[in-house]
Amino acid sequence: MDGTARAVADLAEGQILASVEVAAPPERVFRALASDEIVNWWVRPGVFDTREWAGDVRVGGHWEASGIGGGRPYTLEGAFLEVEPPRKLVHTWYPSGAPAAATTVAYVLEAREVCSNTCIGWETSFERLADLLAERATSMGPQREQRQRRAGS
Repeated sequence: MDGTARAVADLAEGQILASVEVAAPPERVFRALASDEIVNWWVRPGVFDTREWAGDVRVGGHWEASGIGGGRPYTLEGAFLEVEPPRKLVHTWYPSGAPAAATTVAYVLEAREVCSNTCIGWETSFERLADLLAERATSMGPQREQRQRRAGS
């Protein structure tokens, strides 16, 4: 577990998928996502510095964060859509007073063992799929050749 965050943007769908492995149980990570601990990690000094966070962490509850971004004050807010501690947290996100549509942010937390086992399962399944298709291509090659010979004979 190296703690390196990864993010991929799907511009056509307007989605970003980001992931990181954290050396902490899901309960601890959930607490960091859904409390004023956000001011300790949702920062980039000099660019985006979150200084305050408050929220009513329940479905329909509201949250608000403020700080300094690009040298100017900002306020963000949103509402919680799904709250399933410690597994899932979904909320909207938008600049306060902005006319733009809200962005939806979903956090899905899995214990490393579950995630690793699922990953191994997918690798195993895809390896088997590749082997199966390779076997069929190999076994169909001579049959196709024989059919072509019969048709041409």
